[in-house]
Amino acid sequence: MRLRKICILGGGTSGWMTAAGLSNKYKSLGIEIELVESEQIGTVGVGEATLPHIRFFNQSLGIDEREFMKATRATFKLGIEFCDWGRQGDRYIHPFGDYGEPIDGVDFHHFWLRLLQNGHNSRLDDYSYPILAAEAGKFQLPGKDVSKIGSNFGYAYQFDSSRYAVLLRQYSEKNGVTRTEGKAVKASRDPESGFISSITLESGQTIEADLFVDCSGFRGVLIEQELETGYDDWSEWLPCNRAIAVACETKGPSVPFTRATARKAGWQWRIPLQHRVGNGHVYCSEFISDDAAREQLLSTLEGQPLSEPKQLYFKTGKRRKLWNKNVVAIGLSGGFLEPLESTSIHLIQEGITALIELFPGKSFETSDAEEYNRRMDLNFDRVRDFLLLHYVATQRDDSEMWRYFRNMTLPESLQEKMEAWKSRGYLLRYEQGVFLPPSWVAVMAGQNLIPDGYDLRVNRKTLDEVISVTDTIKQQSKIAVTQTPDHAAFLAQYGAAAEMGAG
Repeated sequence: MRLRKICILGGGTSGWMTAAGLSNKYKSLGIEIELVESEQIGTVGVGEATLPHIRFFNQSLGIDEREFMKATRATFKLGIEFCDWGRQGDRYIHPFGDYGEPIDGVDFHHFWLRLLQNGHNSRLDDYSYPILAAEAGKFQLPGKDVSKIGSNFGYAYQFDSSRYAVLLRQYSEKNGVTRTEGKAVKASRDPESGFISSITLESGQTIEADLFVDCSGFRGVLIEQELETGYDDWSEWLPCNRAIAVACETKGPSVPFTRATARKAGWQWRIPLQHRVGNGHVYCSEFISDDAAREQLLSTLEGQPLSEPKQLYFKTGKRRKLWNKNVVAIGLSGGFLEPLESTSIHLIQEGITALIELFPGKSFETSDAEEYNRRMDLNFDRVRDFLLLHYVATQRDDSEMWRYFRNMTLPESLQEKMEAWKSRGYLLRYEQGVFLPPSWVAVMAGQNLIPDGYDLRVNRKTLDEVISVTDTIKQQSKIAVTQTPDHAAFLAQYGAAAEMGAG
């Protein structure tokens, strides 16, 4: 009952990540994998910032981190800096790590809230080693002793996604994956089950398979154009529907973080790589014209643009089923959520992981598809809520877009999360979902959404004891940063830096 063949339709990051992940797991079982892509069809190719989970995907493939970073011109990433989101002039960093450490079983932010209520206006950021290191432009790998400041944090990468796709193609082909050049023009289906039995290319070549993975991008060639699965449109909550992207020359020191700056009709990203800086303006066409959005982006670049800006169009949301019959949609074919928190590649990874865990036999049990869709629905829902939080936890009302968000009816799941936080700093915990409690703390506290109360167990300590223990954590974090090398110096020392000027 084992599958004989898998066909992946589409290359780019999603296609080659899928090919690498599946071939790594199933090459020993004799399952044939063929990837079909057309050089005529371009890839989006602007997703250059990631979450820490990508490290474990690479590790599962046995990819050496240093070689990966040289090949993709990658830099390290300790978090995302958000500018002008709560109020114009504000800035904070969402780190890949906790704030301080729990004290007597109580999350650290409750002790910080008690300090605030007693007139101590220290930044929550000052108790986070990865934030202080990012602000200082420093980086080192976490130590092995996770009980120490400077050890208990995560990190991700900022890299050239097109180079990553090339690296994974090489990996996949060594694992026996076959690449076929061509554009799919027709799909044939089994008359009884409705399953797709084959696709036909422009050349006339027919490719049969048991399982098809649709990585064809926004077009959703199989999942939508053929199977008419349907799309849940989330434009009501995330109305940004366009982006302009361009790379520019690097000016200034190398920093280990991505930046997202709020604008009047959207936001702008800055992603520093070894050889260039990726930039983009995500916006809502209802509130700004394409020409004005383009001008705003180009006028704020730090260096000369390296190409013509690329215009992208999208609709936020997801397919009603990401696994329909014998087709699984991974990447943009499955849905799109704006890259405010670098979740695009993570959702690809989640899709691959879930497919491996629920990998079907020829019988294609309905329960496998239902569980896959349930899991991916939760992932998309919780990323949606977290992205929307950035727009609604704000005091801004200086433009039509920001006023739109202030008058919005929120999804019930996000409303519950925010109300629990505002009452006493409590965070609803999910069994599934990429963003853990410290991430929610970072955005809500960073955008001035301060709770009315805190966990009363904090009062088991006197105020002087709270001040003493929090000051110790703050000083330990500062000292650890002074002992951390500059980001660029660490890249070179680690052997992760490509040759200067090497494209």
